[in-house]
Amino acid sequence: MNQFPDDETAEALGQFRQCGFDLSKPLEIDFFVAVPSKRLGDQVALEVDKLGFKTSVEQDEETGAWTCYCTKTLIPEYPEIVRIEEELTIIAKPYGGYADGFGSYGNA
Repeated sequence: MNQFPDDETAEALGQFRQCGFDLSKPLEIDFFVAVPSKRLGDQVALEVDKLGFKTSVEQDEETGAWTCYCTKTLIPEYPEIVRIEEELTIIAKPYGGYADGFGSYGNA
């Protein structure tokens, strides 16, 4: 039985489960924030750092797109993931950015 709504966040959490991640234990999760430039990404990172995230701003070598990676260890509960993505979009919007998904390499 799926405990999550039918959306991209639920799909990603389902993939975590299929990969063998224990969703009842903390995971180091990378939230991706699309930003228009390194300068604006650095400004987003400064704001997000205040919330206890580790951040880095990197450019995709193939596409040239900029991403602010916002990393935090937490128990991946659906409502919390959605809340964080909404908060990241609110922070990034004035800088032309938006939350663009999340991922993890597994349990911490």
